[in-house]
Amino acid sequence: MNRLIRLATLSLACVPLLAHAHKAWLLPSSTVSTVDQWITVDAAVSNDLFYFNHVPLRIDALQIVDPKGSQVKPENVATGKYRTTFDLHLTQNGTYRLANINSGVFANYEENGAPKRWRGTAENFAAEVPANAQNLRISESVGRVEAFVTAGKPTTDALKPTNVGLELVPVTHPNDLYAGEAAKFGLLLDGKPATNLDVTILPGGSRYRDQPQEIKVKTDAAGQFSVTWPAPGMYWLETKWQDDKTSVKQATQRRVSYVATFEVLPQ
Repeated sequence: MNRLIRLATLSLACVPLLAHAHKAWLLPSSTVSTVDQWITVDAAVSNDLFYFNHVPLRIDALQIVDPKGSQVKPENVATGKYRTTFDLHLTQNGTYRLANINSGVFANYEENGAPKRWRGTAENFAAEVPANAQNLRISESVGRVEAFVTAGKPTTDALKPTNVGLELVPVTHPNDLYAGEAAKFGLLLDGKPATNLDVTILPGGSRYRDQPQEIKVKTDAAGQFSVTWPAPGMYWLETKWQDDKTSVKQATQRRVSYVATFEVLPQ
């Protein structure tokens, strides 16, 4: 009984915190495989890593780049109450990059005294938001949620940056990670080194730990950072930035984010 009371108390204490702790992620069934194999990918937004307890991640903007740099489509896509799933046939030797890319413009304004909200693209903004909108407030967001899968020998053609928003530029290949070894990565912001950026790394299985076991690192003058993986398993990485480099002239704020899932193998 005492144990149940302690658990209930802990759960209640965590409610306010978890309400603001939603994490988006892509979770491949395997990140290292052989050619002509299949993987299944779970896509979700959750409070715990990697546990389905909030909402599915919508993958309308999913881009899968194959080892030759071409885009391929997911198969058997299904969206349920808590997760989206899809399959990927690994038909080529090399590394695939899976990226769910979300970008949008958000506007709050008044029209004839009535509050209005709008969400869309920078291209549609001028046509859909009244030119005489009152108390207009505009912000823009650009985010990427990624995972990496390699069939056979690791390659890098799929890892080339697009120079839009925050992007990971591996120094250590993202499918060549081992417990106890240091891995080095770079981050770009619009194609330039993202310096002095805070990066948070969390191991999966947070539902079964009292402490999050966060790893906090910061990018250096070259936009790079290093992490030594404490144990095998799946890890979630996140970083964010905010500036005024928007694609809409009237916007004053841009929120940029990057998330990736990594599998760390035992030595």
